[in-house]
Amino acid sequence: MRAMVLDAPGRPLRPADLPAPAPGPGQVLIRVLACGVCRTDLHVFDGELTEPKLPLVLGHQVVGEVVGGGESAARFRPGERVGVAWLGWADGDCERCREGHENLCPRARFTGYHLDGGFSELTVADERFCYPLGSGDPVRQAPLLCAGLIGYRCLRLAGPAARLGLYGFGAAAHIVTQVARHRGQRVSGDEAAARFALEMGAEWTGDSLAQAPEPLDAAIIFAPAGELVPAALRAVRPGGVVVCGGIHMSDIPSFPYELLWGERVLRSVANLTRLDGEELLALAPGVPVRTEVEPHPLEEADVALERLRRGEVHGSAVLVI
Repeated sequence: MRAMVLDAPGRPLRPADLPAPAPGPGQVLIRVLACGVCRTDLHVFDGELTEPKLPLVLGHQVVGEVVGGGESAARFRPGERVGVAWLGWADGDCERCREGHENLCPRARFTGYHLDGGFSELTVADERFCYPLGSGDPVRQAPLLCAGLIGYRCLRLAGPAARLGLYGFGAAAHIVTQVARHRGQRVSGDEAAARFALEMGAEWTGDSLAQAPEPLDAAIIFAPAGELVPAALRAVRPGGVVVCGGIHMSDIPSFPYELLWGERVLRSVANLTRLDGEELLALAPGVPVRTEVEPHPLEEADVALERLRRGEVHGSAVLVI
């Protein structure tokens, strides 16, 4: 199979012809149709996430068709459309899993980090962590599997905010905005992608470090910039919530306690659960969520990562396999 392989952080991805993977017990073999390119892929590529399996096939927004299964794999039939997301395995037995927080499992394994992902023609995945997908354009489905899922979890943890601010208007924010508007929430975004934010339904855009025209009930920070945390705390009302949605963020500068006082809440989102995926994928067709995509062939994975790094991607970059 063709694949783009990361041999070491910071080194260009290597085009390779690899042996087709064989599914193990409970796994399915998937022919990849499309795979989204995520900022988390960039964090792995740059070495900011420090424990990747090497060599590694990146990619955790995988849409494909089941080819076959290993021993005891019976959930899907050959030809069925499935999605594979960041959480690729959890033990199911630890305290966190038993509490319903499999996203915090200390033994969790993540697609495109500990497990080979979808920057390839074929991949294998634990069938329990695959999502059944309906028919549709696989390129437009791919962003739902991380940008959508992480954004949806952020939205859940932000609570029933009537006035929601989004910091960093990219792949996740453009999906979250549509879901939030569907729920009757008012959304504002930063001015870096003002036209895009307004097209997606934001009511107002402005400087991320400046005060919004009215206090926010909640804010979600998608940009990996720690300096946005004090700004977001300043923007939310007493009792408001600030959610940090990235897996990696630059250091948060010190800030006066008065920004947190007033029972404001600052929290992070770590990974996702299968319940998040099931809820979003059931909700998306009814909104309906329209993903904006920039397609690239598999061999342009490095190009897509670099465009993402420079902030040039409108919506989500997706590799078409």
